[in-house]
Amino acid sequence: MDRISQLPDELLLRILSLMPLQDVADTMLLSKRWQFLWLMVPALTFDYFDYKLFDEELSNKEFSLYVERYLFLHEAPAIDALRFKLCESWASGDIQVWLKAAEKRSLRELVIKICASTRTESPVVELPRSLSRCFKTLVTLELRNTVLVDDVASPVFFPSLKKLSLESMKYPGDAFVAKLLSSCPDLEDLVVELCPSDNVSIFSVSLLNLKSLVLETSGDISEGEAHGFVIDAPSLEYLKIDDNWDGFCVLENNINKIVKASISTVRPYTEQLICYLSSAKRLDLCFEVSKNLCHVGSVFHHLKHLQICTCETEWLSLLMHMLNNSPNLRYLKLHMRCIKSELRPSWSEASSVPECLLNSLETLEWDDYEGKKEDKEVVAFILKNGFCLEKVIIKPIPTSRKKRKMLKELTFFTRSSPTCRIVYD
Repeated sequence: MDRISQLPDELLLRILSLMPLQDVADTMLLSKRWQFLWLMVPALTFDYFDYKLFDEELSNKEFSLYVERYLFLHEAPAIDALRFKLCESWASGDIQVWLKAAEKRSLRELVIKICASTRTESPVVELPRSLSRCFKTLVTLELRNTVLVDDVASPVFFPSLKKLSLESMKYPGDAFVAKLLSSCPDLEDLVVELCPSDNVSIFSVSLLNLKSLVLETSGDISEGEAHGFVIDAPSLEYLKIDDNWDGFCVLENNINKIVKASISTVRPYTEQLICYLSSAKRLDLCFEVSKNLCHVGSVFHHLKHLQICTCETEWLSLLMHMLNNSPNLRYLKLHMRCIKSELRPSWSEASSVPECLLNSLETLEWDDYEGKKEDKEVVAFILKNGFCLEKVIIKPIPTSRKKRKMLKELTFFTRSSPTCRIVYD
């Protein structure tokens, strides 16, 4: 302990920032050197559930007073991070008191996460109306399962915000969402998870400097209920959409800088999306294929790494479309996220061999390989025409009873690449 005590304050405070606050406060008993260090820790995490592990009888009121007292005693002129993890029965007034205590500390990161008993539970904990007015220094803001309230008297403005995460929130309406995002002129990273009770029909994202966007949906909505995303982000480099609702997604204006994307939807609105992904180097695709896909003229000249999910019935159509339009593809991975249908696709060997098989594809990886007729035909086709193949990695589905026989069959397939190895994992 003496050797640690000799470290500079800055390093000791960084170490203390990684410890639970219960333990941080106890360090004052170690020696005079440590007596006041705990009051200067720049990152504070108040996790109600962690405290409940030490005291099962701890009430919301007792925890609230503890947090209030800790923040009152805290002496650091600036707080780098302030994080709260609370239960769904928390009083909004408590949060307002805590944030008021940190109002003039140049706060850079604020996290408020309310843990609901079920994912379908409607958010009930209301955040202070003056949130943006108090924290213009915020760089990161993460909110989960809370209620945002529009305050006309207190305009929303986050001039320094770079990262925003909004999970299972409740909003005043569509117009407030647009106003909130427009108040973040320098936002670069946005994560959104919509829930059935969010009070939003169309989530519009119009951000000039946005580089990373994650859009997800959770829970089940009523049949026929409209919802969708509208995206206008010309600087976007990473896009993830995981949408299990029957909605829509519209991309506006010139979005041609996407380097990496992951698209998983239950509705075939993907034709327009694919047109905006032609600049991508890495793609992960899982969606229902419509008949219009073959008419999409995008060529993926930059695509090097492609993942395709085999859970959709017509995944083979998507696979062949991507192979035919990705002349420089090097890595292909097939995987199964979930089993959606008992219907199996039929394999029809292409009339011409995709250019990437002849000139660039080096690795095929197949997770949860089932060894069904169409699966074997795909592997045989790629081995037969993959002149640059170096490795084929097969990971059989764990429940398969015929694993050994299934894998042995692959060794007899014709290989055009003399250096190609089949690896069983």
